[in-house]
Amino acid sequence: MSDARSLDAIRPDPRMTEHGHRRIAGRLVVATHNAGKMRELAELIGPYGVEIRSAGELGLGEPEETGESFRENARIKAAAAAAASGWPAFADDSGLTVDALEGAPGIYSARWAGPDKNFAGAMQRIEDELRARGATTPGARRAHFVCALCVAWPDGHLEEFEARVDGTLVWPPRGTLGFGYDPMFLPDGFDRTFGEMSSEEKHGLPPHGAGLSHRARAFLKLAQTCLEAGKPAV
Repeated sequence: MSDARSLDAIRPDPRMTEHGHRRIAGRLVVATHNAGKMRELAELIGPYGVEIRSAGELGLGEPEETGESFRENARIKAAAAAAASGWPAFADDSGLTVDALEGAPGIYSARWAGPDKNFAGAMQRIEDELRARGATTPGARRAHFVCALCVAWPDGHLEEFEARVDGTLVWPPRGTLGFGYDPMFLPDGFDRTFGEMSSEEKHGLPPHGAGLSHRARAFLKLAQTCLEAGKPAV
């Protein structure tokens, strides 16, 4: 092997952090066709100076989510978008897990809302099933939101993160902010539902916010690992 090749073999990859994780820089595809989710993710990623485009904007297809966990489905979506676009791709899979419903709707949270994304109907279904089980007290209505994040590169490299936020389900739903099941989810330690909180309250990261939501908590792990030591661009 030549001296030049020897140096290439030992020279650190500038894309990698000192802990062996790959940095995110330049362009990134967000593997979603959901406008509400894209808006939340753009608010999280935007301050780091990364150019983002959604899979919907690029006309990318939606892969079938055949995973058995949030993590597996996030990986499927990110890998498909990276392969189709040739860019690094970011995907999340998230949902509501209700203790009294044996973890349902879980990875099927979006499907419970149907093709028309009728989350009012999905929340009513959860309430009906809770009442059918006699789950009417706060202690019997425990739930948590889970978010799994995956960044996939076209060469197959993956970075994966997961977080959750615990709370109680209230009825009737309260608030019109956010989307999905937010209006019926009361996070622990608060007297307002996610549907009554601003985006900054739910998703704001330190030092401007507490990183309250499941998505913010998972993203904070990603930012600290893969986005310039977790510091937004100024």
